[in-house]
Amino acid sequence: MNLVLFESAELTAPLPLTDPRARHILDVLRRREGDSFDAGLVNGPRGKATLAALTPSSLALTFAWDAPLPPLPPTILLIGLPRPQTARDILRDATTLGATCIHFIATERADRNYATSTLWTSGEWRRHCLAGAAQAFDTRIPEVTWSHTLASALTALTALPASASRLALDNYESPAPLHTEIINDKSLIINESVLALGPERGFGPADRDALRAAGFTLAHLGTRVLRVETAVVAALAILRAH
Repeated sequence: MNLVLFESAELTAPLPLTDPRARHILDVLRRREGDSFDAGLVNGPRGKATLAALTPSSLALTFAWDAPLPPLPPTILLIGLPRPQTARDILRDATTLGATCIHFIATERADRNYATSTLWTSGEWRRHCLAGAAQAFDTRIPEVTWSHTLASALTALTALPASASRLALDNYESPAPLHTEIINDKSLIINESVLALGPERGFGPADRDALRAAGFTLAHLGTRVLRVETAVVAALAILRAH
């Protein structure tokens, strides 16, 4: 936990000692009364928190915030619904790498039952985004949805500016590697980027047709077959490097 994150509603209330953040502050950071540590307001500024008082049941904290953070480069992920454990890894790592939107979508080969997992229905997904942001020493977490089909997600993309770049990872019908497509399309560096990835079983023929019709270029990450969570990290790292 490189940054201890707080929601707006938590700023004026004591932090219970049962909260994992309290244990981190006391046991990992080893802060005592009067000490400060790096803190952040979710989707807001970073700054310093000071341990003003320690009681048998809670921590009293005060906060001093820095200037607002600049906006992240807009990056939208469309990902075929994976198994919940895979989705947890993606939520954490894609947030760490600065994705601004993550839409888990029903595709031709995705198991739609995954959308009813307690990961989504209990709100657990947000915890993994917060862990990813804290790892990145950032406060910003992406917009996350899990109710779209590929068709409805593509329809929603029509609201994006014409300059937005659209890439879909596919091992079977893509003509060029991702890094080549990025080099050939300099707008990816400065404009909104949409990156689509299939579920564990990949995109089906109907998915590919729909993506091409929506203006997506197919690209690949090489000859090796990657796990979805690995492909997300690799693709975002390539995009950020360029």
